[in-house]
Amino acid sequence: MRAVVVGPGGPALAEDVPVPVPGEHEVLVRVRACGLNRADLGMAAGLRHGAAGGAGAVLGLEWAGEVVRTGAAVRGLREGDRVMGSGGGAFADYAVSDHGRVMPIPAAGMSFEQAAGLPVALQTMHDAVITHGQLAPGGTVLVQGASSGVGLMALQIARWRGASLVAGTSTDPGRRARLAAFGAQLALDSADPGWVAQLLEATGGRGVDLVVDQVSGAQATPNLQATRILGRIVNVGRLGGMRAEFDFDLHALRRITYVGVTFRTRSVAEVREINRRMIADLAEPLASGAIGLPVDQVFPLEQAPQALAHLRANRHFGKVILRT
Repeated sequence: MRAVVVGPGGPALAEDVPVPVPGEHEVLVRVRACGLNRADLGMAAGLRHGAAGGAGAVLGLEWAGEVVRTGAAVRGLREGDRVMGSGGGAFADYAVSDHGRVMPIPAAGMSFEQAAGLPVALQTMHDAVITHGQLAPGGTVLVQGASSGVGLMALQIARWRGASLVAGTSTDPGRRARLAAFGAQLALDSADPGWVAQLLEATGGRGVDLVVDQVSGAQATPNLQATRILGRIVNVGRLGGMRAEFDFDLHALRRITYVGVTFRTRSVAEVREINRRMIADLAEPLASGAIGLPVDQVFPLEQAPQALAHLRANRHFGKVILRT
């Protein structure tokens, strides 16, 4: 089969990679489309992402396609089912994944390209907003880095949850203008030193119940200022930097619960439970089209390096997709 692998000169398409064989609890899928994520950029440069990555690794973390074969212990999925899911080795004609990371494509009219960009965002942001963020109906939330695919998903999940205020940040004015369509009632420029004051004004000086942070770096202490007493911050990403000044006294004064999340250290059982909870909550709005992600651009598999460069340039809105 064809697959995009990590080589000494960067990612390249190889055409003689063995088709993976599903284990007892796994599903083999004929991949029709796959979504790009920030983690792919690091792996394309030769870095590891948890257990994934390294020389010769097949890139990609999410896909959509058709079930080809299932392991002996898999139930509820059969040959020909249209599915989407997450797992390593997605940038290929075939991929395998644990059955607990696979779900039916939720709407009959949804294309493989639309479905391929959903699994990581759905799993990540349901876990961040609902499970760890504990956002309740009527609550208030700020999504840092809201114009990314996962950020747009966080806005929509918050809106679905019945948040009374959904705010999002982006440093690009064109992207900020588009956040309202995905649930944001307030769009802020995190490069503007006055963004915290604007958010506090919108919440009557109280601050938000939840910050979903994909930026970190220099926003670490401003996030504390923007969070209410006994509020929560869920750290999902670190696009603004891995290290920064952190006001520990402010953290203590506001008694904020600060939670870090990643899939890299989660067990198979934990990921299955994340996916199960997400499907239980979001299957209906996904099927109805109330939740979804825009597709920014679709590239053929052989143009994976160009697709990764487009993602790296950070000019996209929504998901960048590879079509096999």
